[in-house]
Amino acid sequence: MMMQFNPMFKKKEQRMSKLLFLSTAVLGLSSTTLFADGHAQDYSESGYFIFNTLLFLIGGFLVMWMAAGFAMLETGLVRSKNASTQLLKNVALFSLASIAYFIVGFNLMYPGDGWIINGWMGGFSLTGLEPAGVGADGVDLTYASVGSDFFFQLMFCAATASIVSGTVAERVKLWPFLIFTIVLTGIFYPISASWQWGGGWLSEAGFSDFAGSTVVHATGAAAALAGAMVIGARHGRYKDDGSVIPMPGSNLPLATLGMFILWLGWFGFNGGSQLAMGTIGDVADVSRIFANTNTAAAGGAVAALILTQIMYGKADLTMVLNGALAGLVSITAEPLMPSLGLATIIGAIGGVIIVFSVPLLDRLKIDDVVGAISVHGIAGIWGTLAVVLSNSDASFGTQLLGTVSICLFTFIVSYIAWMILDMLMGAKVSEESEVEGLDKTELGIEAYPDFSK
Repeated sequence: MMMQFNPMFKKKEQRMSKLLFLSTAVLGLSSTTLFADGHAQDYSESGYFIFNTLLFLIGGFLVMWMAAGFAMLETGLVRSKNASTQLLKNVALFSLASIAYFIVGFNLMYPGDGWIINGWMGGFSLTGLEPAGVGADGVDLTYASVGSDFFFQLMFCAATASIVSGTVAERVKLWPFLIFTIVLTGIFYPISASWQWGGGWLSEAGFSDFAGSTVVHATGAAAALAGAMVIGARHGRYKDDGSVIPMPGSNLPLATLGMFILWLGWFGFNGGSQLAMGTIGDVADVSRIFANTNTAAAGGAVAALILTQIMYGKADLTMVLNGALAGLVSITAEPLMPSLGLATIIGAIGGVIIVFSVPLLDRLKIDDVVGAISVHGIAGIWGTLAVVLSNSDASFGTQLLGTVSICLFTFIVSYIAWMILDMLMGAKVSEESEVEGLDKTELGIEAYPDFSK
């Protein structure tokens, strides 16, 4: 049985506006539609389908490009002796997420009428997993292709696992991490995401998370926090008196490149989440989302730049990189409704948050190598709660309920999974392996064979 198209979340209303002229001019397949003001306008069903599908595909490959951003950012922020391992983890996690989401996750996240526990957990089937027929076979021409939707949703799922990778870098064993990735992307993430984007109980309650400040980013951060707590800190990271020993990254130019790749990919992340590009109104909304996404990132970067200069007497590049990312995470829950000014402020607050959150976690001896818990978790929670600043339909209580529910669920099940993996396989490498470097002990391939430290 072929899967039916099920969009990430329902649009509250479909704007009554004419289709893009290009769709009717190119396709020449039109019918007549009566608009709200009584005038008739040519409408191309095929054009609507094509442009919506195109948005999913373009947005999807931009989000896929974020996998490269995560790989470059994380590799630049780890020490050179662990660079190859970090690169391999990012390639492997994306590949495993693609298969796990295909086999289990997509059906579990979008159960349609197949809820096992109504609104809380869907069922899944190991049959009928093909997301689309050949050509137009079985395609619903009123919206977009199932294949494009599956591809777009998959990219979000893989991004969730990338968040975990950076936090537990430099001391986690390869295979326990990869097994956790399979469970996270195949089961944990699809369940909590179904509560909102699959039409589950949070969607019915009125929770609003446009592109995933909580559904994706805080979820990844909660899984990362659980891993960091179970695995523990890197050897020598904290002294007995609680002071922190700096372990600077090996390649800040690479980390900066990673940040810019992520910034670029975020236009697909947020813009694609409009889920429609077949009308003038939708395209205008996508452009507004792009503008707000960009200015929020800028606000986060500038806020971190100024604040670190004030606090430390010198600007901190790594904080500025994370400030930009925190701004992006913060605006993700509602990138459409804010004005440019408000979007800048929302992003700037995200940048401020990470400047205080990163050292706070170190004081708690939670070793987060790249600052992912702060960037994706704390800023993600902030962004989800900030929805009420521009969306009059959102309730602060409901936003808080959704954020707490998703984060708590993910943390608990992830903590249990990490504990089981630690008991069965040992999740953390030995102290000797950590000192020597995971590239030698886990892979046998060094990224910088002529110079490692």
